Amino acid sequence: MLKSLDAKLAAIHADPHGCREFLLADAKDADMAFGLASPGIIQDTRTGERRFRTLAEYRELMREIVRSGLVDIMLMSASTSEQLALVERLFDNSPVTPAARANDTTDIHVLRGGRIHHAPSHPFRTASLDHIQGGRLDCSVDDRARGVNLGLYSMTFNNDPERDRVALEHFRAFREEAERKGFRYFLEVFDPNVEGAVAPDMLGAFVNDAIARTLAGVVQASRPLFLKIVYHGPKAMEDLVQYDPHLVVGILGGSSGTTRDAFQLLHDAKKYGGRVALFGRKINNAEHQLTFVKFLRLIADGQIAPDEAVRAYHAQLQQLKIAPHRPLDTDLQITDSSMSYAGSKTISTASPQRS
Repeated sequence: MLKSLDAKLAAIHADPHGCREFLLADAKDADMAFGLASPGIIQDTRTGERRFRTLAEYRELMREIVRSGLVDIMLMSASTSEQLALVERLFDNSPVTPAARANDTTDIHVLRGGRIHHAPSHPFRTASLDHIQGGRLDCSVDDRARGVNLGLYSMTFNNDPERDRVALEHFRAFREEAERKGFRYFLEVFDPNVEGAVAPDMLGAFVNDAIARTLAGVVQASRPLFLKIVYHGPKAMEDLVQYDPHLVVGILGGSSGTTRDAFQLLHDAKKYGGRVALFGRKINNAEHQLTFVKFLRLIADGQIAPDEAVRAYHAQLQQLKIAPHRPLDTDLQITDSSMSYAGSKTISTASPQRS
């Protein structure tokens, strides 16, 4: 089956300025970051107590969203992608493309009581590409066709010459291996995870320049399909998109915030040139994930405005007899949303000067 990812990317590159296609990804790779807390908190129907979802419950949510066809990409950990893609063959007759987190730098090692994510980021990879593609080490060409052939590679530039050089060397090694093994990837560039590494008013410009400088030395055969970055407002987004219209720019969601935060972020990113939204916690912390994703899809396709979507989402929750996390009036508010993986940086998703 033709994957919607490939069809939409082809349309975007055929008409970078006029195409209105938008890619939506559910980022459910959090078990490579947050440990037992990754699946999110729910209220146990038997005891009434709040608890973490189990891994089995987490994966069932992924199956439900994949079967809906509302997203273009399902991003998972290598262990979950093995189960859903290799064992269950969930994606064989689906327009949804499976993807796996291909590296896990130390700034996403966010453990309860831990401090690792506060230290400057170090490159690290748990999963091998052979395991992601074929489920075994040193797999054959035929094996590679069985599993997942798209991965997320993450980098964090901290404005430190030695650390950033090491990160770039690891990225080069990954690219070379990926090209040899026919493995596609998209590139995530986090904001610095060291306080004061870059002046706040220069953060968007710093990340944009780091991306452009890094990819200038990467030929087409080894380039990422698209980017995943923090949304730093209209100007930073427009600057990067205008620099190279074939550089498909996507935004990450960060912490959950209000429902309006999530819907407005997607809307604004698209308005100013973004082509992809990859939401993890914003989806995972929703009252009803499938309904939440349905409205993300409607906003991405330009069928509903963010404020209307919030009202409609609350109406759907009422029909489903699910209590919302916040009253409607509160959920309609745009607040400052944390955009870093560990929740240590905040930017405003509101853009009153560029409405």
